[in-house]
Amino acid sequence: MAQAPLSEDEVRRRTIRRADFVSCDQAFIDCRTPGSDQKQNYAMIGPGVSQSSGQFVNLREPHGFNIGAAAMPNGVTNNLHLHFTAEVFLCFRGEYLLRWGADGTDGELRLREGEVASIPSWTFRGFTNVGPDDGWLFTVLGRDATGGIIWAPSVLREAAGHGLYLTSGNQLVDTVAGDVLPPEDELIPPLTAEQIAQLRVYSAEEMRDRVAGREDLSWSDTPFLDSRLPGGGARLACVIGYGLTQDRFQHPVIGNPHGHTIAWLSGLPGQGVSRHRHGASQVLLARDGEWEVTLNAPGEEVSVRLGPWDMLSVPPGAWRRIRSTGAQDASMVLITGGDGRVCPEWAPEVVDEAAAAGVAVDHDGYLGSAALVPGPR
Repeated sequence: MAQAPLSEDEVRRRTIRRADFVSCDQAFIDCRTPGSDQKQNYAMIGPGVSQSSGQFVNLREPHGFNIGAAAMPNGVTNNLHLHFTAEVFLCFRGEYLLRWGADGTDGELRLREGEVASIPSWTFRGFTNVGPDDGWLFTVLGRDATGGIIWAPSVLREAAGHGLYLTSGNQLVDTVAGDVLPPEDELIPPLTAEQIAQLRVYSAEEMRDRVAGREDLSWSDTPFLDSRLPGGGARLACVIGYGLTQDRFQHPVIGNPHGHTIAWLSGLPGQGVSRHRHGASQVLLARDGEWEVTLNAPGEEVSVRLGPWDMLSVPPGAWRRIRSTGAQDASMVLITGGDGRVCPEWAPEVVDEAAAAGVAVDHDGYLGSAALVPGPR
C-alpha cells in the first residue's frame, strides 16, 4: 500500500479549485436543440461521457470513476439519454426536475439542494433546471471507461436537423462547422421500438429509493477509530456503499454496486479525520466551510486548504489527515473507488491513543472494545 511522498507540485496538480472549472457548451449532440442549447458541461476527473474533442478535463488520471458537472439556466433541459455505468447526481445548488423512460413519461421527481440521486444504468433519464439560473449538479460516473451514452431516438432526429450526428465511436460530427458526414453505417442509429421495449421500467417509488435527502441520511458520531480523539470527531453518513465506515451499525442509503462509494463527512471547527491511508483512489469534494488536508508522513507533510466546491484527488496508499478549519460546521463528499468496504490503516500514534481510550479495530474492520479485541490488529 505504500505510496511515495507527494511533492508540493503533485499535490497542486491534484487540487482542482472551483476557479479551475472549464465549461464546454458543445459537449453533446443536443447542444443546438432549442431549450437545451444553454447547457454547460464540465469534466474535472476523467472525460466522463463528453462527446466533444474540445472538452477540457482537469485531471485525466484514471480513478475508477469520473467526476463532472452540469450547469444550465432555469428552464433549460438535458435531454433523454441512458448510461452503461452508474450516474450519480449531487445537487449543490438549486432544484432540478428529473424524469425517466424512453419518452420521459415513466416518472419524475425533484432533486433539491443537498440531495443525491443515483439513476440506474440502461434507463433513459433527463433533467431540467426548475430552480435559479445558477443551479449546479455534480455528476459521478462509474468506472474509468463508461462506454458513452445512448440518446433517445427523438433527440437524435432533432439533432440531425441541426447538422449534428454521432459516430459509432460516440464522437460528435458537426456538419455546420464543416465536418464531413460519415457513411450511414458508421453512425449510431436510433434504438428501435423492440430494443426500447426490452428496457426495465422503474416506478416513482423505486426511483425515490435511489434518492438520499437530508431526512434519509443516517449519521454516525463514531464512524472511525479516532472519533473520540483530539483531531478526530468527524461525523459520517454513507450514501452509496459502505465506503470507509467502521461503525458496524451504519448502513448506506443506496447499496447496489456503482464502481465507487459516496459518503458525506461533516466536522465542527477543529474536528476531522486523523492520519490514515487506504488502497483506493479517493476524491475529497468540499461542499461548504473550510478544510485542511495534510498528506504524507510526519517530516514530509504537504498541506492544502479546500474551500467550497474545491476538490482534491488522493492516490491509493497516500497518508492523509483531514481537518475542518473554518468558523462553522463544514461538510464534504468522500468519493472512493471500488464497490466494497475500504478499511483504513491508521497511523501508529492513532492506534495507540485509541487503545488508551479503550477502542480498537476488530478483525472485521469495525470498532470494538480494546479490552476484548486480541492483537495484533
